[in-house]
Amino acid sequence: MYYFLSMLSTTDIGITVSSLPTTLGVLWFNARIISLDACIVQMFFLHGFTLMESSVLLAMAFDCFVAICNPLRYAVILTNSRIIKAGVVIFVRMLIILMPLLLLLKGLSICGPNMLSHSYCYHPDVIKCSCSSIKVNSICGLVALILTLGIDVPCILLSYVLIIKSILSVASPEERQKAFGTCISHIGAVAIFYIPWVILALVHRFGHKAPPYIHTLMSNLHFLFPPVLNPIIYSVKTKQIRKAFCRLFPNTD
Repeated sequence: MYYFLSMLSTTDIGITVSSLPTTLGVLWFNARIISLDACIVQMFFLHGFTLMESSVLLAMAFDCFVAICNPLRYAVILTNSRIIKAGVVIFVRMLIILMPLLLLLKGLSICGPNMLSHSYCYHPDVIKCSCSSIKVNSICGLVALILTLGIDVPCILLSYVLIIKSILSVASPEERQKAFGTCISHIGAVAIFYIPWVILALVHRFGHKAPPYIHTLMSNLHFLFPPVLNPIIYSVKTKQIRKAFCRLFPNTD
Protein backbone atom coordinates (compact mmCIF):
# COMPACT_ATOMS: atom_id res chain seq x y z
CA MET A 1 0.00 0.00 0.00
CA TYR A 2 2.81 2.43 0.86
CA TYR A 3 4.54 1.80 -2.46
CA PHE A 4 1.35 2.77 -4.26
CA LEU A 5 0.83 5.78 -1.98
CA SER A 6 4.36 6.90 -2.86
CA MET A 7 3.53 6.58 -6.56
CA LEU A 8 0.30 8.53 -6.06
CA SER A 9 2.04 11.32 -4.18
CA THR A 10 4.75 11.48 -6.88
CA THR A 11 2.16 11.92 -9.65
CA ASP A 12 0.31 14.55 -7.61
CA ILE A 13 3.52 16.52 -7.07
CA GLY A 14 4.37 16.10 -10.75
CA ILE A 15 1.00 17.50 -11.85
CA THR A 16 1.43 20.48 -9.51
CA VAL A 17 5.02 21.25 -10.57
CA SER A 18 4.13 20.87 -14.28
CA SER A 19 1.32 23.41 -14.19
CA LEU A 20 2.85 25.79 -11.64
CA PRO A 21 5.42 27.72 -13.77
CA THR A 22 2.98 29.05 -16.38
CA THR A 23 0.20 29.56 -13.83
CA LEU A 24 2.42 31.67 -11.57
CA GLY A 25 3.86 33.42 -14.63
CA VAL A 26 0.39 34.53 -15.68
CA LEU A 27 -0.76 35.53 -12.18
CA TRP A 28 2.44 37.18 -10.89
CA PHE A 29 4.26 38.52 -13.95
CA ASN A 30 1.53 38.69 -16.60
CA ALA A 31 3.68 36.39 -18.77
CA ARG A 32 1.16 35.35 -21.41
CA ILE A 33 3.45 34.11 -24.20
CA ILE A 34 4.80 30.56 -24.59
CA SER A 35 6.52 28.88 -27.53
CA LEU A 36 5.15 25.72 -29.11
CA ASP A 37 8.17 23.67 -28.02
CA ALA A 38 7.81 24.82 -24.40
CA CYS A 39 4.09 24.07 -24.64
CA ILE A 40 4.79 20.52 -25.84
CA VAL A 41 7.28 19.95 -23.00
CA GLN A 42 4.73 21.13 -20.46
CA MET A 43 2.05 18.89 -21.99
CA PHE A 44 4.41 15.90 -21.79
CA PHE A 45 4.80 16.29 -18.05
CA LEU A 46 1.27 17.49 -17.27
CA HIS A 47 -0.57 14.86 -19.30
CA GLY A 48 2.08 12.26 -18.53
CA PHE A 49 1.65 12.52 -14.76
CA THR A 50 -2.13 12.57 -15.24
CA LEU A 51 -2.06 9.34 -17.25
CA MET A 52 0.26 7.73 -14.70
CA GLU A 53 -2.02 8.74 -11.83
CA SER A 54 -4.91 7.02 -13.57
CA SER A 55 -2.81 3.85 -13.83
CA VAL A 56 -1.73 4.13 -10.19
CA LEU A 57 -5.37 4.37 -9.08
CA LEU A 58 -6.09 1.21 -11.08
CA ALA A 59 -3.17 -0.55 -9.41
CA MET A 60 -4.42 0.60 -6.00
CA ALA A 61 -7.87 -0.83 -6.81
CA PHE A 62 -6.20 -4.19 -7.44
CA ASP A 63 -4.32 -3.77 -4.15
CA CYS A 64 -7.64 -3.25 -2.31
CA PHE A 65 -9.15 -6.23 -4.12
CA VAL A 66 -6.34 -8.57 -3.07
CA ALA A 67 -6.27 -7.21 0.50
CA ILE A 68 -10.00 -7.86 0.99
CA CYS A 69 -10.77 -10.85 -1.23
CA ASN A 70 -7.54 -12.82 -0.77
CA PRO A 71 -5.77 -11.45 2.31
CA LEU A 72 -3.81 -14.64 3.11
CA ARG A 73 -1.98 -14.47 -0.23
CA TYR A 74 -1.51 -10.68 -0.24
CA ALA A 75 2.22 -10.79 0.51
CA VAL A 76 2.70 -13.55 -2.08
CA ILE A 77 0.80 -11.80 -4.89
CA LEU A 78 2.04 -8.22 -4.34
CA THR A 79 5.77 -8.74 -3.93
CA ASN A 80 8.30 -5.93 -4.17
CA SER A 81 9.48 -7.07 -7.60
CA ARG A 82 5.93 -7.16 -8.99
CA ILE A 83 5.20 -3.68 -7.68
CA ILE A 84 8.39 -2.37 -9.31
CA LYS A 85 7.37 -4.06 -12.58
CA ALA A 86 3.93 -2.45 -12.26
CA GLY A 87 5.61 0.95 -11.90
CA VAL A 88 7.67 0.34 -15.06
CA VAL A 89 4.54 -0.76 -16.97
CA ILE A 90 2.73 2.40 -15.82
CA PHE A 91 5.55 4.58 -17.17
CA VAL A 92 5.83 2.71 -20.49
CA ARG A 93 2.05 2.80 -20.97
CA MET A 94 2.11 6.57 -20.50
CA LEU A 95 4.79 6.95 -23.18
CA ILE A 96 2.92 4.76 -25.67
CA ILE A 97 -0.33 6.71 -25.24
CA LEU A 98 1.13 10.23 -25.02
CA MET A 99 4.02 10.38 -27.50
CA PRO A 100 1.89 10.12 -30.70
CA LEU A 101 -0.23 13.07 -29.51
CA LEU A 102 2.82 15.27 -28.96
CA LEU A 103 4.59 14.24 -32.16
CA LEU A 104 1.50 15.08 -34.21
CA LEU A 105 1.49 18.59 -32.71
CA LYS A 106 4.84 19.37 -34.37
CA GLY A 107 3.22 18.97 -37.77
CA LEU A 108 0.48 21.53 -37.15
CA SER A 109 0.56 25.06 -38.53
CA ILE A 110 -0.16 27.42 -35.66
CA CYS A 111 -1.71 30.71 -36.77
CA GLY A 112 -4.47 33.16 -36.00
CA PRO A 113 -5.37 34.46 -32.53
CA ASN A 114 -3.60 31.85 -30.38
CA MET A 115 -5.48 32.45 -27.15
CA LEU A 116 -5.50 29.47 -24.78
CA SER A 117 -8.36 28.92 -22.36
CA HIS A 118 -6.09 27.87 -19.49
CA SER A 119 -2.98 29.09 -17.74
CA TYR A 120 -1.11 26.01 -19.00
CA CYS A 121 -0.98 23.96 -22.19
CA TYR A 122 -3.81 21.45 -22.46
CA HIS A 123 -3.91 19.27 -25.60
CA PRO A 124 -7.55 19.85 -26.70
CA ASP A 125 -7.02 23.57 -26.16
CA VAL A 126 -3.72 23.78 -28.06
CA ILE A 127 -4.90 22.02 -31.22
CA LYS A 128 -7.69 24.59 -31.59
CA CYS A 129 -4.98 27.19 -32.35
CA SER A 130 -4.06 25.38 -35.57
CA CYS A 131 -5.11 26.66 -39.00
CA SER A 132 -4.51 23.23 -40.57
CA SER A 133 -6.68 20.14 -40.22
CA ILE A 134 -6.80 18.73 -36.69
CA LYS A 135 -8.94 15.68 -37.50
CA VAL A 136 -6.09 13.22 -36.90
CA ASN A 137 -5.11 14.99 -33.66
CA SER A 138 -8.70 14.89 -32.41
CA ILE A 139 -9.03 11.19 -33.24
CA CYS A 140 -5.75 10.37 -31.49
CA GLY A 141 -6.84 12.41 -28.49
CA LEU A 142 -10.10 10.49 -28.34
CA VAL A 143 -8.24 7.17 -28.65
CA ALA A 144 -5.90 8.20 -25.81
CA LEU A 145 -8.93 9.06 -23.68
CA ILE A 146 -10.52 5.68 -24.41
CA LEU A 147 -7.27 3.85 -23.64
CA THR A 148 -7.12 5.52 -20.22
CA LEU A 149 -10.63 6.29 -18.99
CA GLY A 150 -12.18 3.55 -21.12
CA ILE A 151 -9.96 0.88 -19.58
CA ASP A 152 -9.09 2.13 -16.10
CA VAL A 153 -12.58 3.17 -14.95
CA PRO A 154 -14.36 -0.10 -15.92
CA CYS A 155 -11.55 -2.14 -14.31
CA ILE A 156 -11.80 -0.10 -11.11
CA LEU A 157 -15.58 -0.52 -11.09
CA LEU A 158 -15.21 -4.28 -11.66
CA SER A 159 -12.78 -4.56 -8.77
CA TYR A 160 -15.23 -2.79 -6.46
CA VAL A 161 -18.10 -5.00 -7.59
CA LEU A 162 -16.01 -8.00 -6.55
CA ILE A 163 -14.97 -6.27 -3.32
CA ILE A 164 -18.58 -5.44 -2.39
CA LYS A 165 -19.59 -9.02 -3.18
CA SER A 166 -16.84 -10.26 -0.88
CA ILE A 167 -17.77 -7.79 1.88
CA LEU A 168 -21.46 -8.79 1.78
CA SER A 169 -20.48 -12.43 2.23
CA VAL A 170 -18.86 -11.59 5.58
CA ALA A 171 -21.24 -12.37 8.42
CA SER A 172 -20.00 -9.92 11.08
CA PRO A 173 -21.03 -6.24 10.70
CA GLU A 174 -17.77 -5.21 12.39
CA GLU A 175 -15.74 -7.11 9.81
CA ARG A 176 -17.79 -5.56 7.02
CA GLN A 177 -17.12 -2.08 8.36
CA LYS A 178 -13.40 -2.82 8.72
CA ALA A 179 -13.21 -4.22 5.18
CA PHE A 180 -15.06 -1.23 3.73
CA GLY A 181 -12.82 1.16 5.67
CA THR A 182 -9.81 -0.41 3.93
CA CYS A 183 -10.80 1.05 0.57
CA ILE A 184 -12.81 4.18 1.47
CA SER A 185 -9.76 6.43 0.95
CA HIS A 186 -9.21 4.97 -2.50
CA ILE A 187 -12.85 5.56 -3.41
CA GLY A 188 -12.44 9.22 -2.49
CA ALA A 189 -9.22 9.51 -4.52
CA VAL A 190 -10.92 7.92 -7.55
CA ALA A 191 -13.90 10.27 -7.30
CA ILE A 192 -11.90 13.51 -7.04
CA PHE A 193 -9.65 12.44 -9.92
CA TYR A 194 -12.06 11.03 -12.50
CA ILE A 195 -15.21 13.14 -12.04
CA PRO A 196 -13.54 16.51 -12.95
CA TRP A 197 -11.60 14.77 -15.75
CA VAL A 198 -14.75 13.32 -17.33
CA ILE A 199 -16.58 16.66 -17.05
CA LEU A 200 -13.59 18.53 -18.56
CA ALA A 201 -13.39 16.06 -21.46
CA LEU A 202 -17.12 16.43 -22.14
CA VAL A 203 -16.89 20.22 -22.00
CA HIS A 204 -14.05 20.27 -24.55
CA ARG A 205 -15.76 17.75 -26.84
CA PHE A 206 -19.32 19.01 -26.75
CA GLY A 207 -19.39 22.32 -24.85
CA HIS A 208 -18.22 24.59 -27.65
CA LYS A 209 -20.89 27.14 -26.75
CA ALA A 210 -20.11 27.05 -23.05
CA PRO A 211 -18.68 30.28 -21.53
CA PRO A 212 -14.84 30.37 -21.39
CA TYR A 213 -14.85 30.44 -17.58
CA ILE A 214 -16.46 26.96 -17.56
CA HIS A 215 -13.45 25.53 -19.41
CA THR A 216 -11.04 27.32 -17.08
CA LEU A 217 -12.92 26.29 -13.93
CA MET A 218 -13.14 22.61 -14.85
CA SER A 219 -9.48 22.39 -15.91
CA ASN A 220 -8.37 24.00 -12.64
CA LEU A 221 -10.56 21.62 -10.65
CA HIS A 222 -9.21 18.64 -12.57
CA PHE A 223 -5.56 19.48 -11.92
CA LEU A 224 -5.94 21.00 -8.42
CA PHE A 225 -8.36 18.65 -6.67
CA PRO A 226 -6.19 15.49 -6.50
CA PRO A 227 -2.95 17.13 -5.25
CA VAL A 228 -4.86 19.16 -2.65
CA LEU A 229 -7.33 16.55 -1.37
CA ASN A 230 -5.40 13.27 -1.64
CA PRO A 231 -3.01 14.11 1.25
CA ILE A 232 -5.98 15.10 3.40
CA ILE A 233 -7.95 11.94 2.57
CA TYR A 234 -5.08 9.55 3.26
CA SER A 235 -3.81 11.37 6.34
CA VAL A 236 -7.28 11.16 7.87
CA LYS A 237 -7.82 7.46 7.11
CA THR A 238 -4.27 6.07 7.49
CA LYS A 239 -3.11 5.71 11.09
CA GLN A 240 0.61 5.64 10.28
CA ILE A 241 0.37 8.87 8.28
CA ARG A 242 -1.55 10.53 11.13
CA LYS A 243 1.15 9.48 13.59
CA ALA A 244 3.87 10.86 11.33
CA PHE A 245 1.93 14.11 11.00
CA CYS A 246 1.59 14.36 14.79
CA ARG A 247 5.35 13.78 15.21
CA LEU A 248 6.04 16.53 12.68
CA PHE A 249 3.62 18.92 14.46
CA PRO A 250 3.68 17.80 18.11
CA ASN A 251 1.28 20.54 19.28
CA THR A 252 -1.45 19.39 16.85
CA ASP A 253 -4.22 17.26 18.35
